[in-house]
Amino acid sequence: ILSHFGEKHLIPPGVCNLLSSSTIYANNEVSLEEVDIYGFDYDYTLALYSSTLNSMIYNTARDILVKQYKYPEGISKYDYIPNFATRGLHYDIQKGLLMKIDAFHYIQPGTVYRGLRPVPDDEVLQLYGGTYHVPLHKDSGFYGKGPKVKQFMDVFSIPEMTLLAVANHYFLSNNIDYDPVHLYKDVSVSEAVGMVHIQGYMYKWIMQDLEKYILRGDETYAVLHRLVNNGKKLFLITNSPFGFVNKGMMYMVGKEWRDFFDVVIVQADKPHFFNDCVKPFRRLDNNGDLQWDKINSLDKGHVYKQGNLFDFRRLTGWRGSKVLYFGDHLYSDLADLMLWHGWRTGAIVPELELETKVLSTEQYTQSLTWMQALTGLLERMQMHRDPESREVLLEWMKEREELRLTKNMFNPHFGSIFRTYHNPTYFSRRLSRFSDLYMASISCLLNYDLSYTFYPRRTPLQHEPPLWMDQLCTGCMKTPFLEEMTHIR
Repeated sequence: ILSHFGEKHLIPPGVCNLLSSSTIYANNEVSLEEVDIYGFDYDYTLALYSSTLNSMIYNTARDILVKQYKYPEGISKYDYIPNFATRGLHYDIQKGLLMKIDAFHYIQPGTVYRGLRPVPDDEVLQLYGGTYHVPLHKDSGFYGKGPKVKQFMDVFSIPEMTLLAVANHYFLSNNIDYDPVHLYKDVSVSEAVGMVHIQGYMYKWIMQDLEKYILRGDETYAVLHRLVNNGKKLFLITNSPFGFVNKGMMYMVGKEWRDFFDVVIVQADKPHFFNDCVKPFRRLDNNGDLQWDKINSLDKGHVYKQGNLFDFRRLTGWRGSKVLYFGDHLYSDLADLMLWHGWRTGAIVPELELETKVLSTEQYTQSLTWMQALTGLLERMQMHRDPESREVLLEWMKEREELRLTKNMFNPHFGSIFRTYHNPTYFSRRLSRFSDLYMASISCLLNYDLSYTFYPRRTPLQHEPPLWMDQLCTGCMKTPFLEEMTHIR
């Protein structure tokens, strides 16, 4: 049918070139001129890591599972699968199922995996009582941590999802009875994967080969340099230990990296740092050793451990929308700051680099444009009941279903992290709720003047007419200050 209309005439000229991974996208209007204080997480915010780290985490956690927890040796034969899982997926702990869920708590058909194999849609319906709906409000909770369903929200969770899938797959393939709940506990951050972090394996790998694991450190330096030169105050709040952060920051920024920051806090224990007032601040000396003096001020040049946001705000006086904090974890880094404290928030979403590339391809744009045209035709023609019309409608419905299978252009198993067919994913819903801005990396800040105002697109509500020019002209602009800022890099 598409050939009759001429597919290239469906797409306005230049529409494929509107998106860029260097763009900052706005969920809320934000004026950088009003922001005086910039805060940062460390891992996957100031420091971006190569994909090699995921395979190292997976391999070590797999070996812990086999050698320390005495899981079958056969699991050791399964290597890391780089493109299996994506961020934002949900895991049914009791059923051992990995899946993608949309903003309305519905499972996307074709994205449910038991082990490494997809579960047929009819079986999914049987497992969930004849519906694709999952009551996340009671099964998963606000922070997506269970008790029945877990949402994997940070980049570090990708090897954990892969190991869960591999272990489930091994038991199922070998007809071995097992308890999915115990398997989840043994694999999860509290056990095998957790030991990779708690016992410091990950920190050692990175510190021993910074060049191998840390990406684009010069851009981190450029961002910090530019902000400080423009009179902005900076702070760092991270869960990572000082020795690890110190070595990474020296590699990216230089020995005097602490001169950039007005406050440095390590081992903060987020999200508890943001939502309780129990732990006091402690100061570390130049060797990283804990000091026990009472903290009456947070001073530049010093490093602090633990603490809480309530004391942080009291000691600094930094409050409200003049503070902009960047992090990669929507729950641990951003949710409480947005909901309870009124800070501006910026989400780091490295996946945007791939997603915007796919969205900008002519193949994707043509498929999406024609699918929307078919949807409009179906909506208008569905009341025609004569046999000839019904035959055409069925043909259109079949073609629309085929076009909806664009997920292979993103991740072949789960598709885009932002969309389930036409609906936003649950991850997208949380992203729009907890972040004012989102971007692929903090280096995107280099592309904008520090008095720039970000305007979100006025996305029409369902009862509003579409404003096509507004859709094309805001929110997807090029990076205007990139050339002007290249001297900073």
